[in-house]
Amino acid sequence: MSGGTYHHGNLRRAIIDAAVGAIAESGPSTWSLRELARRAGVSHAAPAHHFGDRAGLLTAVAAEGYTLFADALEAAGGDLHEVGLAYIRFAVDHRPYFEVIFTPELYRPDDPGVSAARDRAGRVLTEGVRDVSPGGPDGDRTAGVAAWSIVHGFAHLWLSGALPAELGDDPVAAARPVIRHLFER
Repeated sequence: MSGGTYHHGNLRRAIIDAAVGAIAESGPSTWSLRELARRAGVSHAAPAHHFGDRAGLLTAVAAEGYTLFADALEAAGGDLHEVGLAYIRFAVDHRPYFEVIFTPELYRPDDPGVSAARDRAGRVLTEGVRDVSPGGPDGDRTAGVAAWSIVHGFAHLWLSGALPAELGDDPVAAARPVIRHLFER
């Protein structure tokens, strides 16, 4: 193949990497499959061949993102405070994935790969909440929504630049006292 579009490695990986790079630069909705093919150095038909359409590609990004997210949360151990900090660290360090996984209209949320990885991440959060909640399914649910709201809200505010500058430039250090509020009664 001429024109520099031949790629004899992992085409799927190259296209996903190009998508993650494009998302990092300009968000999850401003690029085309043709542009990604150019970025990845593959034929313009390769993204459609491997993923079908844009939603198919973003479904692959979401499945990979949720897997990385679940890995990060599990690595924090069972301590809910540390899991919350891992959540924020993931949002900052893996922003393209974070933006995609929490925008389900971009991908196919019922995809088995997405569902399995999302459920795995959810289990880590649920188990951590159980240890600090007032008890019972309603208490666990309320505590879970509260914990998620705090860490997700903080991560979103950090990424959007909406938090006060005096918090510094370390999102995890800035989040520690905020997340600590989960444990104060």
